[in-house]
Amino acid sequence: MQEVFNRYIDYLEAERNVSAYTVRNYTKDLLEFFAFVSEQGIDTLKNVNKQTLRAYLAQLMEQKYAKSSIARKLSAIRSFYRYLMREELVTASPAATTVSPRLDKRLPTFLTLEEAKRLVESPDVTQPQGQRDRALLEMLYASGIRVSELVNMNVEQVNLSTNEIRVWGKGSKERVVLIGAPAAQALNTYINDGRKELLGGKRNNALFVNRYGERILVRRVQKILNKYSRSINKSVHPHILRHTFATHLLDGGADLKVVQELLGHADLSSTQIYTHVTQSRARKIYLEAHPMARGESGEGE
Repeated sequence: MQEVFNRYIDYLEAERNVSAYTVRNYTKDLLEFFAFVSEQGIDTLKNVNKQTLRAYLAQLMEQKYAKSSIARKLSAIRSFYRYLMREELVTASPAATTVSPRLDKRLPTFLTLEEAKRLVESPDVTQPQGQRDRALLEMLYASGIRVSELVNMNVEQVNLSTNEIRVWGKGSKERVVLIGAPAAQALNTYINDGRKELLGGKRNNALFVNRYGERILVRRVQKILNKYSRSINKSVHPHILRHTFATHLLDGGADLKVVQELLGHADLSSTQIYTHVTQSRARKIYLEAHPMARGESGEGE
């Protein structure tokens, strides 16, 4: 199993070009599954059947795993068996007809316009790191890019004459995202001033760098958000700014297909969840604002 698993991981990295985060999750999930299979006395992947998989899922449920975690583990197993069938190592997948647990739909969290404005304007732009942080926050909110896309971005991907940025998203798919004047100004200041100071003479084409002149990491971006989120008394992670970007666009009348393209969603259904956010928000505003909705009487009654 180990030899086949190693080849599969190489396939994910070389051919599928999946992110390091996905490889890490698949590795963890599949090794846990292999451990269960070994405990059942099964020594070859050909002998894993639907009953084996159902027993594994039942054990996860007994151990109180979240439905989302179980669904992710099942997805990893499905992907692995698709690879095995492609390589003709097995003739059928035990996961092909196994149904994932139904997930509870949760609406994405987002910031209000005032919260977003206060957050991005929090950094001290008289300092190099503050200029970087301001540009970074403006970028996340103005473009809706993923944090992985942000940290992997190079200077040459930014075109400040057109306020366009080329982004390579999931599966190395290229798209162009747009930024507004505030984000463009913050980026211009950072590239011409703060970034040069942070580089300290080093050569690095990474757009966002740390105080040592090296490419910034995802965990550092989260620390930056943790720092400035105190200004709005709300916990903020990078994806919340992506949610905020999409929600504010739709609130402003943007077409759903345009938002899908800007977010880099392959499937429109991934974008449609934001319409539920705007609808629920409209309902809340209606119930708070309309006198008859509150059960109040109109004038003259």
